Amino acid sequence: MVEGRGSTLVHILVVILCLVAFGFAIAAERRRSVGTLFRDDRTNETYCIYNSDVATGYGVGAFLFLLSGESLLMGVTKCMCFGRPLTPGGNRAWSIIYFVSSWVTFLVAEACLIAGASKNAYHTKYRGMIYAQNISCESLRKGVFVAGAVFVVATMILNVYYYMYFNKATTTPASHKANRVSSTVGMTGYA
Repeated sequence: MVEGRGSTLVHILVVILCLVAFGFAIAAERRRSVGTLFRDDRTNETYCIYNSDVATGYGVGAFLFLLSGESLLMGVTKCMCFGRPLTPGGNRAWSIIYFVSSWVTFLVAEACLIAGASKNAYHTKYRGMIYAQNISCESLRKGVFVAGAVFVVATMILNVYYYMYFNKATTTPASHKANRVSSTVGMTGYA
C-alpha cells in the first residue's frame, strides 16, 4: 500500500454507497406524490387522491445508504477519537477540517432526506364540505430531495478527502527533535 493512500476498498465502498444514496434521492424527487382534488357526489365530500407513495421509500433508502457510508468511514477511522494519534502538521489540520465539514454536510443531507420522506408520506386525506372553498392538496415542495442529493455528493467528496488526509496523518512518522549529547545552556557537569 502506498503511504498515506489508505485502503482502496474503503474509498470504493464509500463512493458507491454515496452514489446509490444520490440515485435514490434523485429518484425520490422525480416520484414525489402529487395530489388531485376529488369530489364524491354520493357523500358530498371533497378529498385529495394521491398518486404512488414510492418517493418516501426512495428517500428512506437514500437516508440509509448515506448513513451506512458514513458509518463505514467512521468505523474504519475510529471517528478520529480512538486508535493511532494523528501526527502534527498540515495533514492533521486538513483531516480535522474535512472531518468537521463532512459531518456538517452529512447532517444536512440526512435532514433533507428524512424531512422529505416524512413530508411526502404525510397527506391530507379528507376534507369536509365546510372547507370546500379553500381546499388544497398538500404535497412535498420541489427541491427537498434535490437539496439532499447535493449534500450527499458534497459529503462523498469531503469523506474521500477526509480519509485521504487521515491516512496521511496516521502513516507519516512524527518528526523527532535531534538528540543532544550536551546541554546548550553552557553549564558544565559537576561530579
